[in-house]
Amino acid sequence: MMVQSKTRKLSVTAMLAAVATVLMFLDFSIPIVPSFIKLDVSELPALLAAYSLGPVSGMAVCLIKNLFNLLFHGSTGGVGELCNFLLGASFVIPAGLLYQYKKNRKMAFVGALIGAAVMALFSLPLNYFVTYPMYVNVYGLPMDAILGMYNAILPGTDSLLKALVIFNLPFTFFKGMLDVALTFLVYKPLSPVLHGRR
Repeated sequence: MMVQSKTRKLSVTAMLAAVATVLMFLDFSIPIVPSFIKLDVSELPALLAAYSLGPVSGMAVCLIKNLFNLLFHGSTGGVGELCNFLLGASFVIPAGLLYQYKKNRKMAFVGALIGAAVMALFSLPLNYFVTYPMYVNVYGLPMDAILGMYNAILPGTDSLLKALVIFNLPFTFFKGMLDVALTFLVYKPLSPVLHGRR
């Protein structure tokens, strides 16, 4: 019985990771942020995994989708995938842990809200100290060119920290809350499949 449960958990995690991989490929730009910042809903399957199977499965979905993206679609040399994985994990782990503590709809929402906030706040030091310096130092992309893309949308965006606070932080929070909204729409219909009840 335990072996069967572990097998089901692995198979559902793999299924959700496959869906997340496809969703990550379907990213798109929106005009309120620079074009290199893409919107996707690939954390949706990871959040479903965190709720139905636990936060470790949610983190595994984040890892697998980024590994596949790096192999078949990656254009950032691993920098974007590393950032995406760390942000996704910072989102689904708090959400999954809180939901595991108390499994009801209210705690699911509170956990997801906290997870989205943690992800948005974590995006500041991650982008400031890791992601953007790697683009500049490893790939030779001038910081002036990066800031120019932000400045084209909002003149006066003259520092990386200001750009991250004005653009990236609210964008990341919005992205998380979009995944939350979609999760609440699909979780109940998918629950029997996720929990192996049919």
